[in-house]
Amino acid sequence: MNKTKTMHLIYTAITETKGGRKNGFARSADGVLDVRLSDPNSDRIGTNPEQLMAAAWSASFASSVANVARETGVSLSTQVRIHAEVDLSSDECETLLGVRLAIYLPGLERDVAWRLIEDSRRICPFFRATQGNIEVVFEIV
Repeated sequence: MNKTKTMHLIYTAITETKGGRKNGFARSADGVLDVRLSDPNSDRIGTNPEQLMAAAWSASFASSVANVARETGVSLSTQVRIHAEVDLSSDECETLLGVRLAIYLPGLERDVAWRLIEDSRRICPFFRATQGNIEVVFEIV
């Protein structure tokens, strides 16, 4: 017997970007996000897609870790804290992204923390969406 899952839409983020990474602006439909975009190597004040991705990745993964901890009965002594770094690299042929996440889980045994991270990788939408497409490095600190 073939069972298919029915997905239910939880949320749709809507943004509009004018321009691009060097001199653009991005704004969400509800106005909560309203940012100036800039190239990290310019004097223009603003954020860039890599900073936005680092914030989004770390927020999503932190939520996944907290959810897995709750579901498996692991008690977290503090909120999950993640230091995220997103690299933009290029050569003559292509441009690639890489992600490094340093995860702070104070008070947990290292093997318990690694189990949480492994299980979180299975449910984190950002990890699943990019799995096999970009290099992701996890570190427990």
